[in-house]
Amino acid sequence: MVDVLAEISSTPIDSSAVENAVAGPQHGAVVLFSGVVRDHDGGQTVSALEYQAHPEAERFMRACCTAVAEQSGLPVAAVHRVGNLVVGDVALVAAVAAPHRAEAFAACALLVERIKAEVPIWKRQHFASGVSEWVGL
Repeated sequence: MVDVLAEISSTPIDSSAVENAVAGPQHGAVVLFSGVVRDHDGGQTVSALEYQAHPEAERFMRACCTAVAEQSGLPVAAVHRVGNLVVGDVALVAAVAAPHRAEAFAACALLVERIKAEVPIWKRQHFASGVSEWVGL
């Protein structure tokens, strides 16, 4: 099995730690994706988000990271935040390193898509109107 960084965190994510988990002298490219809480969705103003994770979510995160690392042959890392976040907070950081940029971009995109599709983390959007809704349930 490949050694990967895969975590669920209730505290702010240290992007440099995620990047450092994959960087190395053999890699000419490190792609770092940061998913940030935006101020709108579906024409409504978003004031905050709440993320909740299944108790086994970190196991699913590790499985996603391991699968992408094995498929690509590249080092990968990802950390997803849970709890209450406000506009501008970082919710997800994913990183992939490769000798060349094209491989790193492709593997990072695959990693983010797999995390969003496979890791049991649920998002509740709070709108400025006072209404809230769960997304992806």
